[in-house]
Amino acid sequence: MPLNIDFQQILLHLLNFAILFTGLYILLYKPVKDFMKKRHDHYSEMDNRTRADLEGAEKAKKEYEDRLATADSEIQEKKNRFEADMNEMKKERIAEAEKEAGKIIANARETAEREKKRIIENADKEAKDIIAEAAENIVNASLSDNFDSFLDKAEGGKQ
Repeated sequence: MPLNIDFQQILLHLLNFAILFTGLYILLYKPVKDFMKKRHDHYSEMDNRTRADLEGAEKAKKEYEDRLATADSEIQEKKNRFEADMNEMKKERIAEAEKEAGKIIANARETAEREKKRIIENADKEAKDIIAEAAENIVNASLSDNFDSFLDKAEGGKQ
């Protein structure tokens, strides 16, 4: 044994190293490796769930944006319909008001025409009454003058 090398000692050290390596592998490396694998799987699963949730949220966001756009268009459509209905009602009200104004004007004209005829008839009647009274006064004055002169002449003839 030159250099103080004992092969049996080397083989025992190798066997010892193999047993130590196997023991450490079983006691430390394998549990740590399993722990790391579980941790990796756990975080991979969380990442996958997060991505799935993100995709779901993006789909929901897109769906809500579509609904919002649809709602905006529906609101605009209803607003346009409402404005059209309001314009139609406005036109109907204006037409009714014009019709009512026409009736009021026609009634006012009829009333004015009746009042005009009544005033003219009253004026004619008053004029006729005045003329009749004036004629009566003239006739009475004339008769009274004639009668007085007749009586004066008759009295003058008796004296």
